[in-house]
Amino acid sequence: MALAFTSSSSTVSSSSLFSRLGSSTDIKASQIGYLRNLDRSHGVVNLTQRQSMVKPINAGPQRKDSIVPLAATTVAPEVVEEKEKEENFDELARNLENASPLEIMDKALEKFGADIAIAFSGAEDVALIEYAHLTGRPYRVFSLDTGRLNPETYRLFNAVEKHYGIHIEYMFPDAVEVQALVRTKGLFSFYEDGHQECCRVRKVRPLRRALKGLRAWITGQRKDQSPGTRSEVPVVQVDPVFEGLDGGVGSLVKWNPVANVKGNDIWNFLRTMNVPVNSLHSQGYVSIGCEPCTRPVLPGQHEREGRWWWEDAKAKECGLHKGNIKQEDAANLNGNGNGVAQANDDATVADIFNTQNVVSLSRPGIENLAKLENRQEPWLVVLYAPWCRFCQAMEESYVDLADKLAGSGVKVGKFRADGEQKEYAKSELELGSFPTILFFPKHSSRPIKYPSERRDVDSLMAFVNALR
Repeated sequence: MALAFTSSSSTVSSSSLFSRLGSSTDIKASQIGYLRNLDRSHGVVNLTQRQSMVKPINAGPQRKDSIVPLAATTVAPEVVEEKEKEENFDELARNLENASPLEIMDKALEKFGADIAIAFSGAEDVALIEYAHLTGRPYRVFSLDTGRLNPETYRLFNAVEKHYGIHIEYMFPDAVEVQALVRTKGLFSFYEDGHQECCRVRKVRPLRRALKGLRAWITGQRKDQSPGTRSEVPVVQVDPVFEGLDGGVGSLVKWNPVANVKGNDIWNFLRTMNVPVNSLHSQGYVSIGCEPCTRPVLPGQHEREGRWWWEDAKAKECGLHKGNIKQEDAANLNGNGNGVAQANDDATVADIFNTQNVVSLSRPGIENLAKLENRQEPWLVVLYAPWCRFCQAMEESYVDLADKLAGSGVKVGKFRADGEQKEYAKSELELGSFPTILFFPKHSSRPIKYPSERRDVDSLMAFVNALR
């Protein structure tokens, strides 16, 4: 996987966006190697200063399987200032609500530098790259290669790289997971049991790995793409689902510069700027994904009707932007898109952690488990509420963990502890807040509470391995 950063060869003033735009014609892509570091107090540092700040990439903490530079050297990451950590992104979103996509893009690149990247799908997301190019700032682009894309999409990738003088950072699904899915269920199982499982293997998990190497990412989400699920997309937010470089909830910021832009305005912009576009668009394709799951739409049809057309019209999400789905529509998007709504204190939402490797425990089931002093197998159990955004954020990690522990002798379970079960969970199971994770050892009656806020697979696995 290659990495490229684009930057201008001349010094770009940070005093005015318009001064950068005025010199945008002089911008050209630099070679892989050194990055321009943006000093917050003194503007752009010179080349000598930059070189003195670089260090071998293997000198820092290893970023396993995420988007990281593969060049020999890179700029040492800046220490994130406390004031940045405490920034109110809800307030920033309100301040930028009426800003142009160019202004929003400029703000995102200015704030995060080399720790932010554009997610490019091979469709009209090329507009994001054009906006980034116009700012005159360095930027990064990554894309998820699922292995099932159209040939036209691959040709667009190549054309975009040449047009902007960049290298797209490609992320691929895990070969073992793809092999297991195909061998077990065939190449086209999604036509029978829904697209969610395939998307989780080919898209969501690679994206999760990619984002673990970033502090922010930029998407092409628009409110008009799917009114049923994306109508409340903000221009910037703390990502409610994925984790960033620092780990934990709140460690990743998500920017949506074109959230308030209409689809026809995006296309007017692309035509005006004369940038490469996917040739499938001229064949009636509007929203473009994997080849087996995308088809042209007829005049008058909504663009998302060309995606997963064999499923419920409201279930048109792959899981990449699950955090932007409205609560009342979440039921359509869990499991295989056929989630069963259940009641709780506040609203009707779908259950989560739906996989064959996670056992759903009833009240008698969790009571019996807690009473056993000599269990045949240890158990890991999450106490959760499906409406809790922190529980939703760890869903993928917990499901991945359950898959990894399948057949290992450790049972993985879940117990819905909201509503009428909440008082019992608080008094008998040490429930403090959602989610609470408990490990029931093989030869002990007392469960052990997971103490950390880190809920990624590696951290949870380390907890289990230390106790089993």
